[in-house]
Amino acid sequence: MASADRELFQSVDPATEEVVGEYEAMSAVEVAEVIALAHSAFEHNSRQPLSWRSERMLALAEGLRRNAEDLAQLVTKEMGKPIGEARAEVEKCAISCQFFAHQAEQFLADQPMPSDSPRSFVAFRPLGVVLAIMPWNFPLWQVIRFVAPALMAGNSGLLKHSPTTFGCAKALELLVEGAGFPRGSLACLIIGTDPIPEIIADERVRAVTLTGSDRAGSRVAEMAGKALKKSVLELGGSDFFLVLGDADLAQAADIGVRARFQNAGQSCIAAKRFLVAEEVADEYFDRFRTLAASMVVGDPRDPSVRMGPMARRDLRDKLHDQVLRSKAEGAVVALGGIRPEGPGFFYPATLLRSVAPSMPAFLEETFGPVASFTTFATEEEAIRLANHPSYGLGGNIWTADPEHGVALAGLLDTGGVFVNGMTHSDARIPFGGVRQSGFGRELASFGIQEFTNVQTVWRP
Repeated sequence: MASADRELFQSVDPATEEVVGEYEAMSAVEVAEVIALAHSAFEHNSRQPLSWRSERMLALAEGLRRNAEDLAQLVTKEMGKPIGEARAEVEKCAISCQFFAHQAEQFLADQPMPSDSPRSFVAFRPLGVVLAIMPWNFPLWQVIRFVAPALMAGNSGLLKHSPTTFGCAKALELLVEGAGFPRGSLACLIIGTDPIPEIIADERVRAVTLTGSDRAGSRVAEMAGKALKKSVLELGGSDFFLVLGDADLAQAADIGVRARFQNAGQSCIAAKRFLVAEEVADEYFDRFRTLAASMVVGDPRDPSVRMGPMARRDLRDKLHDQVLRSKAEGAVVALGGIRPEGPGFFYPATLLRSVAPSMPAFLEETFGPVASFTTFATEEEAIRLANHPSYGLGGNIWTADPEHGVALAGLLDTGGVFVNGMTHSDARIPFGGVRQSGFGRELASFGIQEFTNVQTVWRP
């Protein structure tokens, strides 16, 4: 039972609606202790050679793999991810830890800078404690993609995870400590949103990173700006999936279904708006619908299941409302669109045709298994449609001419464009958006340098 004056957070299994974890909110005193612990860890980590941090990062990768099945089961239990996808998420985390362990020396190496001195250069120094406000949809990967580069740069991390996945947060906290980093290197905050302004304002917290909605990002950016703190924001997305008339329709349909319905569509970089050339629109849609209708949906613990439940009831209700509002404005529900009865937060694969740029399914981020289809007559119209919403995270172009796809990418106002491939995050390439999808970059050299002091050193 929670103390009378403390909030109680619950993790609920989205497939069964059973409570699987309860966490009592930290007091103000406990929060202060956690911040002090993270600051102490930073002071220790920042003084160690890069080789010391690399050894521990490799040990973290080993720990993730050693505990892979337990971690995957925890992810499935807390947010409903199909077990096969959960196992893949753990492995992706381990691979990324190895990547930063091996590449940090190159990414953080001093860079000579020509000047009026023969020996001027830029050095990348650690900043300090980085506050991370993370979402539930990739509860391990979202954390690792921030904390692996942050720790390799000599920082420490404060983690305010989603209350629905506090179990995953605590598991990662223990794994980081078990890898040999000092306690507090990844320090979990079991809190709601109320204490966040004060935490950001704390002088020991030097930066903040958030993955979440554009509304949450706006609030955090305001707080960080007021406190003059560095921030990186990875926010919502309404990614386009652009199919030109010369595209391989079979491949584009197969990848398109995966790009939309992976993780039950609960991904900021999931393909959401399918923009298809008029001359191939019917054939492409028929291929897509056949594949979508054949997906196995059900218990995420069953390895044969390709799509599990949505993470929360309120998220499902919001998505269904977007479908109904789009239908009322003229969209055609060609598959799904019916909220099922019974336990669990399941929602079927849903396809909307004749979606106009003014409809909710086009303008808003549909964070769940709903794909909207819009046709275009010319490439100029396709570019206008792709750039129409205020989001700018990622997108796909499908064409028989990859070089033409690369040329079109230069006309798209988005953080990433994948030609004839599914949008995804990868530790080797930078990740982030523009406009309402945020700013700053994660991963690769750009991500590790975001949370450093780019220090100019001049000497005669």
